[in-house]
Amino acid sequence: MIYLWVKALHVAAVLCWSGGMLAAAVTIAVHAAKEDAAGRGMIAAVSRWDRRVTTPAMLVVWGAGLALAMQGQWFGSLWLTIKLGLVAGLSALHGVLAGMLRRLVRSEAPVPRWFSHVPPLIVGSAAAIAVLVVVKPF
Repeated sequence: MIYLWVKALHVAAVLCWSGGMLAAAVTIAVHAAKEDAAGRGMIAAVSRWDRRVTTPAMLVVWGAGLALAMQGQWFGSLWLTIKLGLVAGLSALHGVLAGMLRRLVRSEAPVPRWFSHVPPLIVGSAAAIAVLVVVKPF
């Protein structure tokens, strides 16, 4: 029974984390295309959301996910190794997004052009992770 609660917590945290990352990525991309005062207010709001919700959700994802992997005895499975690699990459990307949000709140830091590719990267990674977890192809 505890397994199902941890799994539900993990899924809820994944939704919050990935949604928060998408919000940050889209906000940064829009800000790069059109800078205005309203955009700066939106950047500040998304930055606060990132600190208060998205980052804690990421920590819950890691904690609950590792607990589930231990309970399921999945360490050593190729699908989990690939999933953990993708999650580590998304965690690093979250750090980059959070840093860019902080810089944009403080000043008008230039946004690199590659930031426009971040939202599809997040969605693609999340889809790949979902397939790995549900299908466990390896």
